[in-house]
Amino acid sequence: MDPEIENKNATAPSQIDGSVNFAQVTAVANRWMLDFLFVSLCRRFKEDKFDEFNETLSIFQALCPSLKGNVHHEKTIICAFLARVMHGNKLDVLFEEEVHVMPLMSAAKIWSDLEHTVEDGSLFKNISHLLLVQSVALCLEKGKRSSASSALEWFENNHEFPQNMMVKLSTIVTQKETYHPFLMSFSFSRLLETIKSYLDAYLEKNPSDYLLKKATKMVQSSQNIEGLEDVTTQESSLSEEANKSPENRKTKRKLLSTKISDVWQNDSVDWIHCKKPFVSLRRISRSELSEMTSPKKDTAKIQKTRKRPRKWTLQLDRYLVSGVKRHGQGNWSRILMDFDFDGRTGTMLKDRWRVLIKANKVE
Repeated sequence: MDPEIENKNATAPSQIDGSVNFAQVTAVANRWMLDFLFVSLCRRFKEDKFDEFNETLSIFQALCPSLKGNVHHEKTIICAFLARVMHGNKLDVLFEEEVHVMPLMSAAKIWSDLEHTVEDGSLFKNISHLLLVQSVALCLEKGKRSSASSALEWFENNHEFPQNMMVKLSTIVTQKETYHPFLMSFSFSRLLETIKSYLDAYLEKNPSDYLLKKATKMVQSSQNIEGLEDVTTQESSLSEEANKSPENRKTKRKLLSTKISDVWQNDSVDWIHCKKPFVSLRRISRSELSEMTSPKKDTAKIQKTRKRPRKWTLQLDRYLVSGVKRHGQGNWSRILMDFDFDGRTGTMLKDRWRVLIKANKVE
């Protein structure tokens, strides 16, 4: 780089500090960063990248308390909605003080406050119906008929839906028709795709990619691409090492608040009403959640005494077969999102599928 240009760049910050309020500059920069993170969250959601979504969400949460304004307030609520949908098929993840309010039910509460962000009325109604049906369908798939009935009753008390739809769902729950054609037509994958369409329309109307475009242009025009790649590789290695540390495995992550009126309190974000909320980067059971929220627990001892995953049960095999029928062999990450496999990974699902094939238990 030319020494004269380098020297001019070095003096630029002092010139800025003397001509404008640095707090205002910081506010603008923070808004750009939030926009970048918002676009990143939408992208992770659209790509079905669960872990990357959670990592970006934690950064978004850390930045939000310094931001104000209706536009960014709105984006915060959208992120809260996406977080709940992303955890939608994990019935053991809590976003509310009431333990019976599952992630998709909590998402429905937020979605009703986002109606003004949807230009297409039919799209808003479609997503509302999908949230209702999937809240019931997921309970039935996991063998929790009582939870399905409770979810249906909760929606009747808190939202307005066509009477014929409520009657149909009530009949399905009573007869335990887990794979009724009506439920299959309002699938979880369809819910995700419909929300992705909403995000595309919202981002088109509310561009949030200024920093993304600038960064892209910088990378494309940079004369030191190899240097940038080295830095990226080093940061990636550090991130992987951090992920392996015991402290990272017990990370406590606050959840996004449900009510819009609760998001901005005392000029900061109140992410949830619970006293000690958690969202693990992996699926956590109710017993683990209880251990994490209990005071004075030695997590090191808990990790040493933690039992290995239990053997495959007939019900888990049914979940696996159902998931392969729905998404196809090889789409293990999607199948994991549909059912509770007691903490198993995609690789474990693949290995179990091979066992079932060898045993001639599946075609």
